[in-house]
Amino acid sequence: MALLQIAEPGQSQAPHQHKLAVGIDLGTTHSLVATMQSGLPRVLADAEGSVLLPSVVRYLADGSVSVGETARQAAAGDALNTLVSVKRFMGRGAEAAQQLGEQSPWQIITHDNGVPYFRTVAGDKSPVEASAEILKALRQRAEDTLGGELTGAVITVPAYFDETQRQATKDAATLAGLNVLRLLNEPTAAAVAYGLDHAAEGVHAIYDLGGGTFDISILRLHQGVFEVLATGGNSALGGDDFDHAIAEWVMREAGISSPDAEAQRRLLQTARKVKEALSSRESVTLNLAAGTGGAPADWKGTLTREHFESLIAELVDDSLRACRRALRDAGMKPADLAEVVLVGGSTRVPLVRRRVAEFFGRPALDHLDPDQVVAIGAAVQANVLVGNKGEGDLLLLDVIPLSLGLETYGGLAEKIVPRNTTIPVARAQEFTTFKDGQTAMSLHVVQGERELVADCRSLARFELTGIPPMVAGAARIRVLFQVDADGLLSVSAEETISGVRASIVVKPSWGLQDDDILRLLRESQAAAAADMKARALQEARAEAERLWLAIEAALAVDAGLLADEESARLRAQIDSLKAAAGGHDAAEITTASEALNHASEAFAARRMDAGIRQALTGKTLTQLEDH
Repeated sequence: MALLQIAEPGQSQAPHQHKLAVGIDLGTTHSLVATMQSGLPRVLADAEGSVLLPSVVRYLADGSVSVGETARQAAAGDALNTLVSVKRFMGRGAEAAQQLGEQSPWQIITHDNGVPYFRTVAGDKSPVEASAEILKALRQRAEDTLGGELTGAVITVPAYFDETQRQATKDAATLAGLNVLRLLNEPTAAAVAYGLDHAAEGVHAIYDLGGGTFDISILRLHQGVFEVLATGGNSALGGDDFDHAIAEWVMREAGISSPDAEAQRRLLQTARKVKEALSSRESVTLNLAAGTGGAPADWKGTLTREHFESLIAELVDDSLRACRRALRDAGMKPADLAEVVLVGGSTRVPLVRRRVAEFFGRPALDHLDPDQVVAIGAAVQANVLVGNKGEGDLLLLDVIPLSLGLETYGGLAEKIVPRNTTIPVARAQEFTTFKDGQTAMSLHVVQGERELVADCRSLARFELTGIPPMVAGAARIRVLFQVDADGLLSVSAEETISGVRASIVVKPSWGLQDDDILRLLRESQAAAAADMKARALQEARAEAERLWLAIEAALAVDAGLLADEESARLRAQIDSLKAAAGGHDAAEITTASEALNHASEAFAARRMDAGIRQALTGKTLTQLEDH
């Protein structure tokens, strides 16, 4: 008899071939992980049922790391060692990081490699390392929920992330032990998610305002193809800035001049709660006792929604100016759009929704949770990339956010790949020598829209040597720029007459180098044994506590079933287990648990007998047979 194999919609017909893949939204304020199950997207929750993982990392003196809600709760009391909104620092140079750090309590140190580090009690930590801790927590959540190792992950990034920020994100994923299938622009991921249940075709605007970044993307959706026509935004604009605006208002009103690190963090936490409350209320009253947050005296104040909106109006206007530029780049007007989609938790602010609707001339779509929509889209794409779904089902045509080019004579920037070019892409251009007899050429790869190299961002430098000596202008050097689907760049140069060639895979000027990645991976591997030991200890302690609590509860009810000396011996065993659990030897705790379990067996048997006797009391044989 032949067997007919049946599969769920959207699933492989060979269940054993189904690969575990996830989409990860690595956010400034919160991060999420999602997957596809039975053809539908599912955002994965933690043990407490929360799908949002606060993007907060706390380093402790003993070398341990806390991630998520427990870290966030400790932020006010341990501000210097608790990193919040670290995504804003990803791929940033020392100067930019210091500017961002002026609004933050941390001590930022620049190392010789140009990478900004946060000084903590556990040593200096880079933004990449902190982000890796968040990604590790999400990976663990996914593997625990799905019951196996992940094949790969699609990780989303702001569309306006440049080369260095994208590479920093990939470095963090590598440290977290993730196989990155693709880096996907957040607005594109949102478009994928809406494509699941919204069939309207045409041109769409994705307005994505998160905790720390803002993106606007203009996309065309046609027959399952998402084509990004233009992108814009600001990788340092988001809900965090709304929090800072409220905190600064409180400082002015309460007469707070120089709050310390912990006071700053408390003020920002209060500001975030006020911001969230004003999305549903017209006003919020704040009370600060003298000394709280650095307040010189008791202070009480009321912030109305109208006043809050005046504080953030310029920030919202900044986002709309970026929208205007993106429309111009796409050759579109607001009336040409089919729809506008809201993405990101900060779009819950009423002023943002109002101004976006006014600018585009229509209410925006918001029927998917703005916090979850990016992770959902990433999960859909991950499912395709690992082969669980046919490649023909979905096609994404992303674009590069900023122009790529070379420095030419006179410090000019020659654009090779203009911004908003669809990726993956390969573009070549010929150059020549400037001097007679020139045998080498230095190539300086830059990114940006300005005409002068000094106003653009340096990405990499390399040299082409071995050029045959010729008169100036006779050599033909073909330079090829290749941008992959993740938006990452490689550049090669070849002298076409002699065939000499040089190439470079662009690494960020202030990103982690390969040696740094290798070192951190080795450190992670070296700590694996210690991590397993710590896990075993915690599991043994938890099992011991469960055991002694159960026996103590039984003694409270049925101690009369034991003689005094039996009860004393059992309580002594409980005390021994509690003492062992206070130590650091998992084997000793397990042995003590087994001893207590053995010592309580007689007590458990007597309780069972007593229970049976009580159940049978007053029953006749006939009643028992009928029962």
